[in-house]
Amino acid sequence: MREMHPGADADAQLRGGAAYPNVILRARFCEDALRAAVGQGVRQYVIVGAGFDSFALRRPDWAREVEIVEVDHPATQGFKLQRLQACGVEVPPHVQFVAADLGAEKLGDALGRSRFRVGEPAFFAWLGVTMYLPRDANLATFREIARLGAGGGELVFTYADAKRFDETASHSQRYAKMREMVTSVGEPFVSGFDPTAIGADLAACGLRLVEDVGTDDLIRRYDPQGLNGMHADGLGRIARAVVT
Repeated sequence: MREMHPGADADAQLRGGAAYPNVILRARFCEDALRAAVGQGVRQYVIVGAGFDSFALRRPDWAREVEIVEVDHPATQGFKLQRLQACGVEVPPHVQFVAADLGAEKLGDALGRSRFRVGEPAFFAWLGVTMYLPRDANLATFREIARLGAGGGELVFTYADAKRFDETASHSQRYAKMREMVTSVGEPFVSGFDPTAIGADLAACGLRLVEDVGTDDLIRRYDPQGLNGMHADGLGRIARAVVT
């Protein structure tokens, strides 16, 4: 009988989750873009709605000089810090945790409580968040990031294709399962963007679209032989933009 490593069951559970492809692929895409930005001199990384992002704990050599700021809701961030402490994980000195409810406070005001340097190049990540917010709130955050990144800013963010919200459209079983799951825990999908108009939406906020791809595109890019058995729902997207 083949011996399985201790984390095999956990791996299988994670891979079987409807959200797994989106989560793992968006992290790879974002960190590839971050690495390129660091190569161009960026030394500030702001993770908006950081959740349980682990980049600060597994920071690679190429990001050793990068100052990381994690911004998230006080309840979520508090729980994360409690779990780190309970697991004996020391918070690295290069990361700052800023507790903020961005529904009630501007991102710039929250970053004012950190060592973030306005006017210097910064890379912003906003992953797995926009679909839970109203369109107006998303556009307001785009404008705020454009303002804060005026010294040379870049943004990577995920969004839901607006087709997700067309109740007459047919959706994959994986998407239906994911939507049911998030709704059951009180965090339903709220809004999306039209991929054919996202460039214009960003331009109106002071950002220029550089790249916009779907989960299926990322699977072909990062796992062309299908070794990881990932399946896309065809409606999740990730985009990269720069401050104009």
